[in-house]
Amino acid sequence: MKKITAAMMLVTAAFAAEAADVRLISSTPAGQWVDCGSIELAEYDNTVSHDVMVTRYGAQTMLGFGGCFNELGGKALKSLGKEERQRVMEMLFDSEDGLNFSVCRTPVGANDFATEWYSYDETPGDFELRKFSIKHDKKYLIPYIKEALAINPSLRIWASPWSAPQWLKTNGHYSNRADAINGLDPSKEVPTGNDQMILEPEYLTTYSKYLSRYVTEYKKEGIDIFMLQFQNEPYTFNIWPNCSWTPAGMTKFVGSYLGPEFEATHPDVELWLGTLNTDRFDHVETMLSDEAMSRYIKGVGVQWEGKDIVKKISETYPHLPIIQTENECGDGSNDWGAAEHTYWLMKKYIEDGAGMYMYFNMVLGDDCRSSWGWKQNAMVVVDTKSKKATFTPEYWLMKHFSRYVQPGARRLITLGNNYNLSAFENEDGSRVIVVFNPDETVRNMSVSLGCDGVMNLSLQPKSFNTLLITE
Repeated sequence: MKKITAAMMLVTAAFAAEAADVRLISSTPAGQWVDCGSIELAEYDNTVSHDVMVTRYGAQTMLGFGGCFNELGGKALKSLGKEERQRVMEMLFDSEDGLNFSVCRTPVGANDFATEWYSYDETPGDFELRKFSIKHDKKYLIPYIKEALAINPSLRIWASPWSAPQWLKTNGHYSNRADAINGLDPSKEVPTGNDQMILEPEYLTTYSKYLSRYVTEYKKEGIDIFMLQFQNEPYTFNIWPNCSWTPAGMTKFVGSYLGPEFEATHPDVELWLGTLNTDRFDHVETMLSDEAMSRYIKGVGVQWEGKDIVKKISETYPHLPIIQTENECGDGSNDWGAAEHTYWLMKKYIEDGAGMYMYFNMVLGDDCRSSWGWKQNAMVVVDTKSKKATFTPEYWLMKHFSRYVQPGARRLITLGNNYNLSAFENEDGSRVIVVFNPDETVRNMSVSLGCDGVMNLSLQPKSFNTLLITE
């Protein structure tokens, strides 16, 4: 095991301060969010080496943690009684007892966890959008968002479409892959690597105005959209709502249509490149090297296959924030193993430079199945018969990060055998360390805080742990 020497520890000497207070919170399969009390700091000794050193040198700024408001989640919540529903929402959004989520995503029209396919204007040829309406969202989705905002009025909301209205697309269908469940003719499939949008000026102009209108109508509902990522997974080929794009198509749309439209109508709304589900960094380079497109792009969002290029994007475009936009959603198991898988994903994304981590289904009902047959995991599962909610292991994992790591925190550089540890410093000077013990046995670790002292930890088997350090 690699150890940290006294010479390495000198880099933190300049930050020495009065004695720090350390509190440990731990979760295991047997018990979650257990306050283990204070951890006594051992005195710094320059003759002793340690497993990990947490420096006070910062990397990227953290922008927040959150999840996606999906329609099936809103429907499941609506099946609960008032008190239980309020309890669930507070467990997600309350800053003291909940996850303290600070930023969330919402779909523009139907996604794969909508109750059915819909868009805000399915009238062919309605280029002036006279039939545009968000009425569908007022049943489940908008009430879901408003309940969250009532608990945390500072919650920031960003949006992304899964599919444009069908009549704006080359195959006239919400999906690009044929299946009995969606009724798409196999001859009308649009595999990845093709533009499913009709790239004619009238169609792209209408779609840019459609997205602008969405922001306007949501604002009328008291929901401010601060950021738009114009396509969820442009590289997907699947049976639910989606839309294939090529880099050339995306560049044309943003640079000549969407960018100018939002500059004129919603200059306060950020346009980001995303959500990219590809490891093709050359495609990212192609798009961001286009002058017309890049002038409008304020950041990059990635998910799934995109995790493999986070570090490269962060290093190549240090002026652009990069965020993770959707977790790998699982298969409905909602078990401890799923939480462990998500931990490693969070660790990779954050260590590689992502400033935000987004869970997908915050809430689902019963068997956690989408309207297109895909079972996924959720942080909260609602039993619609008993009218009770269960909090899954991934809920508690998210809390180990989101409860104390605030927007504006810096990820701290760590040295040594740090594969299972991440550290952050909030703007108020408090530090947060999240460490995972994947072993079946107790793991002993020594973690140096430099001249602030040393934590000698005995981590329970299969445990997620948060250390809150205040001075």
